[in-house]
Amino acid sequence: MLSHNAMALMIWVIVILMVFFAVGCLSAKIIPGERSPFYLEIPPLRLPVLSNIITKAFTRMSWYFIEILPVFIFTSLVLWVSDCIGLLSYVIQKTEPIMILLGLPRETSQIFLLGFFRRDYGAAGLYDMCVRGLLTDNQLVVAAVTLTLFLPCVAQLAVMIKERGLFSSLIMVILIIGIAFLTGGLLGHIIDWLSIQI
Repeated sequence: MLSHNAMALMIWVIVILMVFFAVGCLSAKIIPGERSPFYLEIPPLRLPVLSNIITKAFTRMSWYFIEILPVFIFTSLVLWVSDCIGLLSYVIQKTEPIMILLGLPRETSQIFLLGFFRRDYGAAGLYDMCVRGLLTDNQLVVAAVTLTLFLPCVAQLAVMIKERGLFSSLIMVILIIGIAFLTGGLLGHIIDWLSIQI
């Protein structure tokens, strides 16, 4: 999406790196504990063995089908039922003011919501809006930064809950959403304030 405009891509990279750096510095100050030295041991390079490749691929595919596939099926069912009873439209309508605060069109709220359930839809939705001329390059940068920092997807959330527990995951979700929208909003206002035309 951003590849057609070098300046837009550069702004996206700079903002994402700044956020990652800031979050890393803050977490190093907030989370107690000693820093461990970073060592990267390079394993001996060997020719791959076909049986090992098949075994590893089978193990990962089995894990995916057992752990993640039910989440996707359940999510699809929830989306379908929500759409049938009008709940999905209601939630999209209630999130539209947030998109307007970011300086984005109302239609972007659907992309963010469905992008949470199916991550690939987020990028595809933004691309579709660009093709239809609903997003300017300035709005595309704001939307791309916000979507990049937004919750990865419902499958990632399920893994997060499984590994961290419900309470810790809920705090992480609130922080992630807050950081994503705060960064997007600040970026949009800075672009407008500096009158940058990307």
